[in-house]
Amino acid sequence: MTATAPPVGEPDRTQPRNTPASPAAARLLRFLPAAVAALCGVLLYVSFPPRTLWWLALPAFAGLGWALRGRGWKAGLGLGYLFGLGFLLPLLVWTGVEVGPGPWLALAAIEAVFVALVGAGVAVVSRLPGWPLWAAALWTAGEAARARVPFEGFPWGKIAFGQADGLFLPLAAVGGTPVLGFAVVLCGFGLHEAVRAAVRARRTGRIRRSAAAAALLSVVVPVVGALAARPLVSAEAEDGTATVAVIQGNVPRAGLDFNAQRRAVLDYHARETERLAAEVEAGKADRPDFVLWPENSSDIDPFANADARAVIDRAARAIGAPISVGGVVERDGKLLNEQILWDPAKGPVDTYDKRQIQPFGEYLPLRSLIGAINDEWTSMVSQDFSRGTEPGVFTMAGTEVGLVTCYEAAFDWAVRSEVTDGAQLISVPSNNATFDRSEMTYQQLAMSRVRAVEHSRTVTVPVTSGVSAIIMPDGRITQKTGMFVADSLVQEVPLRSSQTPATRLGVAPEIVLVLVAAGGLGWAVAAGVRGRRAGGV
Repeated sequence: MTATAPPVGEPDRTQPRNTPASPAAARLLRFLPAAVAALCGVLLYVSFPPRTLWWLALPAFAGLGWALRGRGWKAGLGLGYLFGLGFLLPLLVWTGVEVGPGPWLALAAIEAVFVALVGAGVAVVSRLPGWPLWAAALWTAGEAARARVPFEGFPWGKIAFGQADGLFLPLAAVGGTPVLGFAVVLCGFGLHEAVRAAVRARRTGRIRRSAAAAALLSVVVPVVGALAARPLVSAEAEDGTATVAVIQGNVPRAGLDFNAQRRAVLDYHARETERLAAEVEAGKADRPDFVLWPENSSDIDPFANADARAVIDRAARAIGAPISVGGVVERDGKLLNEQILWDPAKGPVDTYDKRQIQPFGEYLPLRSLIGAINDEWTSMVSQDFSRGTEPGVFTMAGTEVGLVTCYEAAFDWAVRSEVTDGAQLISVPSNNATFDRSEMTYQQLAMSRVRAVEHSRTVTVPVTSGVSAIIMPDGRITQKTGMFVADSLVQEVPLRSSQTPATRLGVAPEIVLVLVAAGGLGWAVAAGVRGRRAGGV
């Protein structure tokens, strides 16, 4: 007699279960999946920067697969939420560095809802043939949703961003962060299926060929794909080279009140630029073709303040090269987070306005409701920034430099648009002084490394307080600064104009994976309905 799979939403009782020795042991076993799910979430967090333990993502998803496989969707929802909290609570702790635990806990709790929904879906599809494929696609679909809603999304914690040091990194050039993340999750679920198939074979003496094939393919295909994609990763120059200078001026103090000394921040960056100019004149440093300052390096509007303009003019003339200045400006009644192209002879000649602005940092959603709850939160964001509408590519000494301002680096579209608009090099000007010495800086730096491989471009990361860095198109960091020090980086870097498959395909791989997830979920639900109807006959 052949056993049939249980209807969708019901536990899988076809698996042999060991009878516990006592009621106490039974209670402990009942809570074991919850403990495993939460601990595997923590394990996934540990795989992220600043640690280089990328491979821990594989056992993290293997453990999640053990916890979810064969369970009902309600159990999957709860277990997925525990996994999400285990992962996101420690990952996002930096969001509460200056504002207290409330916003941090709220953000983690909300973002974990997406993981909970994925957990429910994985539990449902876990009875399908080749379930790791459907489950991994569901994770990608969850990340796609989380990157778009609410408030235009929060992609922080994409699996791809934890893989800057990993074997699978070349897949970013194939299909961007969705394909890279999908491969890691597929391999993790496949690892669980492989162990499960081996244990079953040892216990029964028989090998289920379909399960073994699914397990093998789920592990081997991502690994082989990553190895096959390595030729797409190159640091060779295609359009010659440029000598770039990255300036880190530092700030008077960390925290939210660093802006209280805006003139000091501007002066620090001008001073470091002038110090570099003196080294160039003395023959101790190469002369840069252009100079990159970080976000918020001039929070005094240089268009409205003659003193600020004079400081930047003096620095640009000293170094004798164009500078990209991060400024806060007011224009036509709008407050803008702006990059300003500053020519040493002509002054400001071009601008880029940040398009993906940060909710609760640069603008306050639901202002009236939040104000009714806590007036202090509304005072932190007293005026909303406006969004830019066009990509930002500056022509600097003949080089096309794409600007991706800080938070924008987390969004696939914001980086890709600069490359498709002609950028030969990407700069990610950032300001991390608000978050002190938290892991946020290293998480963001890892994003830039993934973006370098995804689009095969040199990426520079000028940061007010560190860590500033220069990243090759193959993802290697060749120079970086310390934190809360004044410093500069000068390097000749390769310029590239070819487009990777990921750049050309854009959002298409993500759409395909979302459709795969929907197909697997639909199949599982339909199978469950048929099973219930058959059981009722």
